[in-house]
Amino acid sequence: MGEGIGDRFQRETKYIRARPRASRAGPMTEAGRQPSAAGPPIRLDSSATAGGMTLWEALARRRSVRTFREVPLSFAALSQLVWAAQGVTCRASGYEFRTAPSAGALYPVETYIAAHSVEGLRSGIYHHDVPGRALALVTAGDFREAVAEAALGQEFTASAAAVFIWTAVFARSKVKYRERAYRYVYLDAGHIAQNLALAAVALGLGSCQIAALFDDEANDLVGADGIEESVIYMSAVGYPSSGKESER
Repeated sequence: MGEGIGDRFQRETKYIRARPRASRAGPMTEAGRQPSAAGPPIRLDSSATAGGMTLWEALARRRSVRTFREVPLSFAALSQLVWAAQGVTCRASGYEFRTAPSAGALYPVETYIAAHSVEGLRSGIYHHDVPGRALALVTAGDFREAVAEAALGQEFTASAAAVFIWTAVFARSKVKYRERAYRYVYLDAGHIAQNLALAAVALGLGSCQIAALFDDEANDLVGADGIEESVIYMSAVGYPSSGKESER
């Protein structure tokens, strides 16, 4: 079998001692990071940081859930999930450190949410303003069918209470890591999605992580151009149907 594009990517992004590596980069600013909002910011509820299910129990119980009950997600639960995925835990030396690690603390991954059924929140696509701890409505409307179609027709994304949609702004990482940045961007997304999956278990919810998607259709959902910013991952979240969890 000949060399494919994936093989070439892996080879050409290797670190080699004789080859220059990453350049220095300072903390990213928030300027120019917010998409156009269709309304005032919606402040998220404060998050619990003590008590609850142990990490070990959440790890043991985590499964990919693909069938959900038609029960709305509370706004408090959504707020907790958003914080667990990518909330700010401390600010120091010009950086805003978050619940999930990021190469160089550059945080190239943006969080959008397709809110299908969330108490107190109109249906639509929202963007997470991380430093402001708020949601901004990007587009109002029922996106169940559009999300399912973008996710290769996986219908469970339409029955979930919410679908997290993660995009990558590649330049944030490339300014320091050049072409190797693409490796780190996808790792960053994985860290974030695992945080969400464990938080969902702790809240009595289920989630399923989705990388199978029609890129252009997914980008259209959040207004990404697919070049400077592109959807790379999704997670459907909701209350699981009893006994309907997958084997993974």
